Amino acid sequence: MRRRAASVLAAAALLAGCASYGPSSLPVGTPTGAVIERMGPPTGRYRGLDGGAPGERLEFARGPYGQHTYMLDFDADGRLLRWEQVLTEANFLKLEPGMTREEVLRRVGHPSDVRFLPRQQHQLWSYRYETPFCIWFQVSLDTANRVAELGHNVDPMCERSDRRW
Repeated sequence: MRRRAASVLAAAALLAGCASYGPSSLPVGTPTGAVIERMGPPTGRYRGLDGGAPGERLEFARGPYGQHTYMLDFDADGRLLRWEQVLTEANFLKLEPGMTREEVLRRVGHPSDVRFLPRQQHQLWSYRYETPFCIWFQVSLDTANRVAELGHNVDPMCERSDRRW
Protein backbone atom coordinates (compact mmCIF):
# COMPACT_ATOMS: atom_id res chain seq x y z
CA MET A 1 0.00 0.00 0.00
CA ARG A 2 2.83 2.41 0.85
CA ARG A 3 4.53 1.65 -2.47
CA ARG A 4 1.32 2.51 -4.35
CA ALA A 5 0.90 5.76 -2.38
CA ALA A 6 4.51 6.70 -3.16
CA SER A 7 3.90 6.02 -6.86
CA VAL A 8 0.79 8.22 -6.86
CA LEU A 9 2.69 11.05 -5.14
CA ALA A 10 5.58 10.75 -7.60
CA ALA A 11 3.17 10.90 -10.55
CA ALA A 12 1.46 13.96 -9.07
CA ALA A 13 4.82 15.68 -8.64
CA LEU A 14 5.73 14.98 -12.26
CA LEU A 15 2.41 16.41 -13.46
CA ALA A 16 2.80 19.47 -11.26
CA GLY A 17 6.26 19.96 -12.73
CA CYS A 18 4.80 19.99 -16.26
CA ALA A 19 3.38 23.45 -15.67
CA SER A 20 6.84 24.81 -14.81
CA TYR A 21 8.50 23.85 -18.10
CA GLY A 22 5.73 24.74 -20.55
CA PRO A 23 5.04 28.09 -22.19
CA SER A 24 1.50 28.54 -20.81
CA SER A 25 2.42 31.57 -18.70
CA LEU A 26 4.12 33.42 -21.56
CA PRO A 27 1.93 36.21 -22.94
CA VAL A 28 1.66 36.98 -26.64
CA GLY A 29 4.30 39.59 -27.50
CA THR A 30 7.01 38.17 -25.22
CA PRO A 31 10.43 38.75 -26.86
CA THR A 32 12.44 35.75 -28.02
CA GLY A 33 15.22 36.43 -25.49
CA ALA A 34 12.79 36.42 -22.55
CA VAL A 35 11.28 33.11 -23.76
CA ILE A 36 14.71 31.48 -24.02
CA GLU A 37 15.66 32.87 -20.59
CA ARG A 38 12.57 31.21 -19.10
CA MET A 39 12.54 27.95 -21.08
CA GLY A 40 16.24 27.41 -21.76
CA PRO A 41 17.90 26.82 -25.12
CA PRO A 42 15.60 25.62 -27.90
CA THR A 43 16.01 22.08 -29.20
CA GLY A 44 15.33 23.29 -32.75
CA ARG A 45 15.09 26.54 -34.76
CA TYR A 46 13.19 26.92 -38.02
CA ARG A 47 13.23 29.98 -40.27
CA GLY A 48 9.94 31.37 -41.48
CA LEU A 49 6.40 30.57 -40.42
CA ASP A 50 3.65 28.52 -42.05
CA GLY A 51 2.45 30.11 -45.25
CA GLY A 52 5.83 31.75 -45.86
CA ALA A 53 5.38 34.59 -43.36
CA PRO A 54 8.63 36.05 -41.99
CA GLY A 55 9.54 34.99 -38.49
CA GLU A 56 10.95 32.04 -36.64
CA ARG A 57 9.68 28.85 -35.00
CA LEU A 58 11.46 27.58 -31.90
CA GLU A 59 11.17 24.01 -30.64
CA PHE A 60 11.35 23.14 -26.95
CA ALA A 61 11.28 19.41 -26.09
CA ARG A 62 10.23 18.86 -22.48
CA GLY A 63 8.67 16.51 -20.02
CA PRO A 64 9.13 13.06 -18.66
CA TYR A 65 10.54 10.82 -21.40
CA GLY A 66 10.20 13.64 -23.96
CA GLN A 67 6.39 13.53 -24.08
CA HIS A 68 5.96 17.24 -24.81
CA THR A 69 7.37 19.31 -27.63
CA TYR A 70 6.29 22.93 -27.77
CA MET A 71 6.59 24.95 -30.96
CA LEU A 72 6.61 28.70 -30.38
CA ASP A 73 6.11 31.03 -33.34
CA PHE A 74 7.67 34.50 -33.37
CA ASP A 75 7.01 37.35 -35.79
CA ALA A 76 9.74 39.14 -37.78
CA ASP A 77 10.37 41.43 -34.76
CA GLY A 78 11.01 38.45 -32.48
CA ARG A 79 7.73 38.66 -30.54
CA LEU A 80 5.74 35.58 -29.52
CA LEU A 81 2.64 35.04 -31.68
CA ARG A 82 1.45 31.61 -30.47
CA TRP A 83 2.55 28.27 -29.11
CA GLU A 84 1.40 24.68 -29.46
CA GLN A 85 2.19 21.30 -27.88
CA VAL A 86 2.77 19.42 -31.16
CA LEU A 87 3.03 15.79 -30.04
CA THR A 88 -0.62 14.94 -30.65
CA GLU A 89 -2.54 12.43 -32.76
CA ALA A 90 -3.95 15.32 -34.82
CA ASN A 91 -0.45 16.47 -35.79
CA PHE A 92 0.79 12.95 -36.46
CA LEU A 93 -2.14 12.46 -38.85
CA LYS A 94 -0.93 15.46 -40.89
CA LEU A 95 2.35 13.69 -41.69
CA GLU A 96 2.44 11.85 -45.02
CA PRO A 97 4.77 9.53 -46.92
CA GLY A 98 7.10 11.53 -49.17
CA MET A 99 7.51 14.46 -46.75
CA THR A 100 11.08 15.57 -46.12
CA ARG A 101 12.98 15.21 -42.89
CA GLU A 102 12.82 19.00 -42.46
CA GLU A 103 9.03 19.05 -42.88
CA VAL A 104 8.65 16.43 -40.14
CA LEU A 105 10.99 18.35 -37.81
CA ARG A 106 9.10 21.60 -38.39
CA ARG A 107 5.75 19.96 -37.58
CA VAL A 108 6.52 17.64 -34.65
CA GLY A 109 10.13 18.38 -33.69
CA HIS A 110 12.98 16.06 -32.89
CA PRO A 111 12.14 12.46 -31.91
CA SER A 112 12.75 11.03 -28.45
CA ASP A 113 14.50 8.00 -29.98
CA VAL A 114 16.38 7.42 -33.26
CA ARG A 115 17.46 4.01 -34.56
CA PHE A 116 18.89 2.71 -37.80
CA LEU A 117 17.16 -0.23 -39.49
CA PRO A 118 19.94 -1.94 -41.47
CA ARG A 119 17.77 -4.26 -43.55
CA GLN A 120 15.55 -1.44 -44.87
CA GLN A 121 18.36 1.14 -44.76
CA HIS A 122 15.94 3.46 -42.95
CA GLN A 123 16.18 5.74 -39.96
CA LEU A 124 13.38 5.14 -37.46
CA TRP A 125 12.23 8.15 -35.46
CA SER A 126 10.05 7.44 -32.42
CA TYR A 127 7.93 10.00 -30.58
CA ARG A 128 6.59 9.50 -27.06
CA TYR A 129 3.44 11.43 -26.32
CA GLU A 130 0.61 11.49 -23.83
CA THR A 131 -1.76 8.66 -24.63
CA PRO A 132 -3.75 6.21 -22.52
CA PHE A 133 -2.12 3.37 -24.44
CA CYS A 134 1.41 2.01 -24.24
CA ILE A 135 2.40 3.17 -27.73
CA TRP A 136 4.59 5.68 -29.48
CA PHE A 137 4.39 7.20 -32.95
CA GLN A 138 7.08 6.25 -35.46
CA VAL A 139 8.35 7.79 -38.68
CA SER A 140 10.59 5.81 -41.01
CA LEU A 141 12.92 7.88 -43.23
CA ASP A 142 14.48 6.40 -46.36
CA THR A 143 18.00 7.05 -47.70
CA ALA A 144 16.77 10.25 -49.39
CA ASN A 145 15.53 11.53 -45.98
CA ARG A 146 11.89 11.27 -47.01
CA VAL A 147 9.09 9.67 -45.01
CA ALA A 148 8.69 6.07 -46.15
CA GLU A 149 6.27 4.79 -43.49
CA LEU A 150 4.27 6.08 -40.52
CA GLY A 151 2.54 4.30 -37.67
CA HIS A 152 2.28 3.32 -34.03
CA ASN A 153 4.17 0.64 -32.16
CA VAL A 154 4.54 -0.61 -28.59
CA ASP A 155 6.67 1.75 -26.51
CA PRO A 156 9.55 -0.25 -24.99
CA MET A 157 9.56 2.06 -21.93
CA CYS A 158 6.25 0.56 -20.82
CA GLU A 159 6.32 -2.43 -18.58
CA ARG A 160 4.10 -5.32 -19.57
CA SER A 161 1.98 -4.88 -16.40
CA ASP A 162 1.31 -1.21 -17.28
CA ARG A 163 -0.30 -1.90 -20.63
CA ARG A 164 -3.92 -0.83 -20.65
CA TRP A 165 -5.07 -2.72 -23.74
